[in-house]
Amino acid sequence: MDTPFSTIAVVGLGTMGTGIAEVLARSGREVIGIDISDVAARQAVAALEASTARAVRRERITEEERREVLARFRTFSDVQAAAEAELVIEVVPESYEIKQQVFRELDAVVPPTTILATGTNALSVTRLAAESQHPERVLGLHFFNPAPAMKLVEVVSSVLTAPPAVEAVTALARDLGKEPVAVGDRPGFVADGLLFGYLNQAAAMYEANYASREDIDAAMKLGCGLPMGPLALLDLIGVDTARTVLEAMYSASHDRLHAPAPVLGQLSAAGLTGRKAGRGFYTYAEPGSQDVVPDMLTPSPESGPGAGRTVRSVGVAGSGTMASGIAEVFAKAGYDVVLAARGPEKAETAKDRIAKSLERSVSKGRLTAGQRDGTLARITAAGSLDAFAEVDLAVEAVAEDLLVKQQLFATLDKVCRPGAVLATTTSSLPVVSVARATSRPQDVIGMHFFNPAPAMKLVEVVRTVLTADDVHATVREVCAKVRKHPVDCGDRAGFIVNALLFPYLNNAIKMVEEHYATLDDIDAAMKLGGGYPMGPFELLDVVGLDVSLAIEKVLHGEFRDPGLAPAPLLEHLVAAGCLGRKTGRGFREHARR
Repeated sequence: MDTPFSTIAVVGLGTMGTGIAEVLARSGREVIGIDISDVAARQAVAALEASTARAVRRERITEEERREVLARFRTFSDVQAAAEAELVIEVVPESYEIKQQVFRELDAVVPPTTILATGTNALSVTRLAAESQHPERVLGLHFFNPAPAMKLVEVVSSVLTAPPAVEAVTALARDLGKEPVAVGDRPGFVADGLLFGYLNQAAAMYEANYASREDIDAAMKLGCGLPMGPLALLDLIGVDTARTVLEAMYSASHDRLHAPAPVLGQLSAAGLTGRKAGRGFYTYAEPGSQDVVPDMLTPSPESGPGAGRTVRSVGVAGSGTMASGIAEVFAKAGYDVVLAARGPEKAETAKDRIAKSLERSVSKGRLTAGQRDGTLARITAAGSLDAFAEVDLAVEAVAEDLLVKQQLFATLDKVCRPGAVLATTTSSLPVVSVARATSRPQDVIGMHFFNPAPAMKLVEVVRTVLTADDVHATVREVCAKVRKHPVDCGDRAGFIVNALLFPYLNNAIKMVEEHYATLDDIDAAMKLGGGYPMGPFELLDVVGLDVSLAIEKVLHGEFRDPGLAPAPLLEHLVAAGCLGRKTGRGFREHARR
């Protein structure tokens, strides 16, 4: 099985099959495209003609090379055409019956040395292999959409797969310029196994009216650096496809996090399957279009929160990185800022941190020296919260400890003038519990900035059942003035971002615990297959394993879902003092700073 795979058949010429065929043909291989639909075959040829024409216009290939690529792609309507292929990749619909029928037909056509690969991302490769006359040659070869652009390929072995077959296909993936990741056989494999649980939770969050579709998507793009929000991604994948994958995952895991959110079934039954139908979570200009158009759920400018209170001065309580970052944000936007800490020295140290940050911005050409000086002049360092007596907005950014925050808010209640807005930056604690430490809970709101505050655009605006309408309006207006993107969410654990992010991180840890895949393969899969800026273990080490564990415990305590219980490996590493980059060791070793 050390074949160079000079001739490869692709069965199923939908979007994925056509993309795989293009990758293979452009690599110099003879490609036999097979589809029972003449229309699909013609569309595949047209797609290849169009993509290669674009490549010529962009001077990536010559016209002669384009003709050679097109000549290497032939289409047929019968699997008999695969007889001469050394590798067959099936990309037919996600149905055991359909795929098994294809494998039975291939068994009767191709020689025993031909490797048979399934492109499934939801079905059991082992079950498909068991139906074959030669199960040792059957494996999974999961490309990602669009296949010509996406680098990740998951190579899936069953207990029946012969190692030489895996080696040959892995070598092929590398030769195609892809990054192959070896995984075992379970629904979703690595990338989709982590991705679809997260997408499902986002759908459930939307279904519960916890946050709007626009705010959920904006939160994950701006808070996590993702290329698309989860609901827009569900529309791209296909709501029906996502539901099929989740059903397969749930049947294997029985994890409630994988049980498809009812809204996915409702949209599928109504034919609202996403972009391909012209409507899913969003509405599109036409079927197949990526252009979102307004619909009855689109927020109108008139649907804003109303008029807010006047804010001219801001108090920021805290001396850490988050406090100084938030103070810098407000001062840059023209607000007078009082930065208060426990003692004058801590306050001055926090202001010095801001000065260094501003100096870096000047050296990079982002600020002028005059803007730097003006920003610093608007910040007053104070050693006590008494300095907040006249501020219009007080923002706390102290330790993530409920008792500490309650004590601080009790002090703010006494110090701040009537009508001042009091905001907490908590990322996981109940805002209403902080509000109840004051005699004016209607003036208290959550204002969750992301780190580093000067760079991150997102602010989660967390309204409690007691928060006044004009307080909510005030914070949204302030966010706009400091050039942040506010998203509204209710007062429950994790808000939007952490409630979706940390279960995904926890599930990645469970994959390692079960020896399903390595740290490196999981990180590579999520960066290359999911478009994540960092892999889950890179991110965990940056966030801090102790911080991650604390958030996981809060989520588990609030939602009581067994699937949210912190992974034992995370608890063991924290107990051992392996907290990530800050200690030099977490999931990986790091150089101490």
